Parts: sequence; C-alpha cells; structure tokens
Amino acid sequence: MTDLMRIRMFQMDAIVGDFESNLDKLSEAVDVARADGIAILVAPELALTGYPPEDLLLRPALLAKLEDAERIFCNMSHGITLCVGSPSAVPEDGQQSKDPSTRPASIYNSLLVFHDCQLVCSYHKRSLPNYQVFDERRYFSAGEDSIVYEINGLRVGLLVCEDVWIPDIVEETCHQNVDLILVVNASPFAEGKVWERQRHLCDSSKINKVPIAYVNLVGGQDELIFDGGSFLTNHLGEVIAQAGFFSETILDFSWDGQEFVGGLFEPVPSKDALLYQALVTGVRSYFTKTGFKKAILGLSGGIDSALTLAIAADALGADNVHAVMMPYLYTADISIVDAKRQAEVLGCDFSIVTIEPMVREFMRSLNPFFEGYPLDTTEENLQSRCRGVLLMALSNKTNALVLTTGNKSELAVGYATLYGDMAGGFAVLKDVWKTRVYDLARYANLKDEVIPERVIMRPPSAELSPNQEDSDSLPPYNRLDAILSLYIESDFAPDDIIDAGYDEDEVKRMCRLVDINEYKRRQAPVGPRITIRGFGRDRRYPIANRWSF
Repeated sequence: MTDLMRIRMFQMDAIVGDFESNLDKLSEAVDVARADGIAILVAPELALTGYPPEDLLLRPALLAKLEDAERIFCNMSHGITLCVGSPSAVPEDGQQSKDPSTRPASIYNSLLVFHDCQLVCSYHKRSLPNYQVFDERRYFSAGEDSIVYEINGLRVGLLVCEDVWIPDIVEETCHQNVDLILVVNASPFAEGKVWERQRHLCDSSKINKVPIAYVNLVGGQDELIFDGGSFLTNHLGEVIAQAGFFSETILDFSWDGQEFVGGLFEPVPSKDALLYQALVTGVRSYFTKTGFKKAILGLSGGIDSALTLAIAADALGADNVHAVMMPYLYTADISIVDAKRQAEVLGCDFSIVTIEPMVREFMRSLNPFFEGYPLDTTEENLQSRCRGVLLMALSNKTNALVLTTGNKSELAVGYATLYGDMAGGFAVLKDVWKTRVYDLARYANLKDEVIPERVIMRPPSAELSPNQEDSDSLPPYNRLDAILSLYIESDFAPDDIIDAGYDEDEVKRMCRLVDINEYKRRQAPVGPRITIRGFGRDRRYPIANRWSF
C-alpha cells in the first residue's frame, strides 16, 4: 500500500507590508508542518505581502525585499515543499542593474514552489481582475503559461485566485494530466460569496474530473474582509474537507496514490452568523493592524448604535469600548434607559454628557446670522455636530478610535450629518442595509438579550426634532432598501425599478438623493465591505457631474 502523502492548507492572516511578521508566521507554520509529517504546505495568495498591497508594490525598495524573502523561503523548505503566494519580480531583458532596488522589472502575482532549499517553479497569475475592489492590472503583469508541479508521482496544477474562474485556464491546466488543482486565494467576503465559490469549484471539479484544493486568506484589511473557509472538492464535485471561517487555521488532507482523503469538515454558518462574524472580524483586524486598542461611540438608544456596540464588544472586549449617550431636548427618556441598560449588560463603560449647553451657546453665537431664516435641518445638524465634537475630543484625549454608527441605507440617501454622526475613524455598518441591521440585532440576541428588545421594536428615529421618525423623510426601510439595492448594486435605471413595481415618485426621489450625496460618502470613514458593491473602492462616481437619469 502506498504511504499517504499529507498536504496542509494554511489559512493565514497576513499583515499588509509587514514582511518580517508574515515571514515569521510562515516559518513557524513550516516548522510545525514538518514535525507533523506534512509533505506540502500551502499558504494563500500574496501571503508574503498581505492583500491588497496596493501602491506598496510601486516602492523602489520592493525588489530587494522580494529577493531577501526568496532566500528565506528557500531556507524554510528543507525537507518539505512550500507553496506560497508572493509577488515575484522578473528583470526586463538587457536592463540589469547592480542595485536591485532600482532595476526595471515586471512584477507578477505568483505562486512560488520551494523544495529542499530551492525554488523549483513559479506560476504567475494569468487572469488579473480589474473590477469591483480589484485593480491588479495597475501593478502586475499577467502570466502566460500553465505550470504543473510533480512530487512523488502526484501532479499538481497551480492556479491563483481569479484563474480558477476562467474555464479555459482551468481546462488547459487539467489537460496536462493533473491529479489535483491547487488554487491560492485572497477572495474578499461578500454576502452569498461562500456558496457562490463552492458551487463554482464543485462544478469545475465535476466537469474536469479533477479535485480542487482552495486555500483562502483570512482577516481584515481596511474595508476588505477575508473569510477563509478553505475547502477541498473531489473529482465528483463534492466538498470533502472544509475549514472554519474568520479564523487562522489549517486544513489537512491526504493522497493515497489513487484518491484524496479529506479530514476536518466544519459546517458553513448561517447567513446572519457569517455577516455578524464578518463585521466582528473587520473591526478586530482594523484595530489590531492600526495599533488602536480602545473604541468609543455615541450610543443613542437606537438600533444602529446598539448593534455597533454589540459588534465592538465582541471584537475588542467590552472593557475596551466606551459608550457615550449625548441627550438633547428631543431625546426620549426610554432612549437613555435602553442605552444604559445595554452598556451594563455588555459590561462597557458608559457615560452621559448632555449637549444642551453646547447647542445653546452655538445658537447664541449664530442667532444674528440666522435672523430672518426659518428653522430647518441646520439646527438639527448642529446637534449632531456637537456630538461629533465631543466624541472626537474624547478620542484625542484617550486614544480611543471613534466608531460611527450609520448604516448603508442612510448613507445612500444622505440621511447623515457631515462632521456630525459621520465623524469618526471606522464605520462599522457602512455597507449594511437597514433591513439587515434588524436581522443582525435579532441574531445578536439569540443566546442572550444584549440589545434591549424595545430598541429593536421601536420605530427608528434620529431624535433631532419633536416626535421625529425616519418614515417622515424616507419610505419604509424594506421598500427603500429594495430600491437602493437595485439602483446601487445592480445598476438598474430608475425606469427599470419602476417597471419592477415600485412607485415612480418614490423611486426618482430616492435615486436623486443617492446621486446628490456622493460628496458626503466620499468623506465618510472607511468601513467593512460586505455587499457586492460597497461605498468605497468599488464604487467610484464623480462628485461634480451633470449626469441625469
């Protein structure tokens, strides 16, 4: 009987730009794998640099760092095969220079294979994505060739991320008599993406009759979240091994000379569980990778800030989160009661600071300028901006990062105040529709009531004027979110949305609000992207424009 060959996928959390830390983590993983009798250790796409390294790839010192890393990888690979995602530099013909930091080179997004202290092959990513959050063509040259690595009779076809979504590339590799397709990935989370990946790779395995091993990055990077969820399919298109999500872990499987044998099989969590954990991961990673340890936020007694507080407490620990209630004349008593109760249940610091004296002094100074003008949103915005000033001052003094609490629905239509409730360092719910906010609040309460039920049941209100409710200015959120999703995420024209059964005046008013509030969104803090099109790097609309629908 043939001895089992053991293969390990290392679902890694890489820090962008921190070569030393990432190399240390990889070295430790190699040492453990070698001791465990692993023949092949696989790390994700751009594990060396983290993903996406963006314009760090344009730094002149990059080439020297890549050469140093290649030497370290060679030394790591004694007695083991290491497959690792990394940029690689190929000098341009005839333009060699004694200084590696300045010589011209083509940079590839590569899967490098090291064995017994040698670089044995390099596969260069062939399909460079240039849509949504991806702009790899700005940095990388595209590879041209299929690569197969053979070890002890096992023929492994190598791919990097987007390549596995291109049938021609997969088929070309499979036609080289491979036993396994190994694909390394930095695939960001979006709702529904987990099942889309699995369906696609299962179909590809079944069509080509070749197993596929898929290893994904994990952790957050600015607005992107990587969910992990590495898995192995067999040649029948069945998932036979599955890693967990949102945690750095390993997934082992074996080859007996004829077929692959899976090991761990973690169930895929529910839709709400995946989204909640994605947001927790996004917050935790942003704080860890930027060096912040504490968070502060305005807790209003409403559902958005309540959910933000619950996520922050799970991500950072309740003792690292400070909730501040900042009431004014229009703040309901039950808002104060519910905010205090939630902070106590979670164990967060809680403070009450009234903004009434500040608003009064501002109005006293502004009254000569406001004379003759009717009351409008200016006075409402002043309340929000007083709260923003308070939170930013506390942030400066205590080195606690301000978490903003607005959701995607509000941000889409400009139902937010610049330099007020939009002031902060990280926007936790920036890409979460209001209807999903309610889903997540109920999910957070499944085990214990960490968000008071009354907060979930009350009609939503900004409490900036007497008896104010969101429905005074906006359609019901289930209808609003459906319109906005079609317009923003699916690129439907207003007429197409109307044809789908929505009110003409409502559709045109909401679409117009989306268009005229681009300037606000451009000034919003970064926040985790969890839909197919967030307000960030994958939606780039001009502020000054005369487009009309």
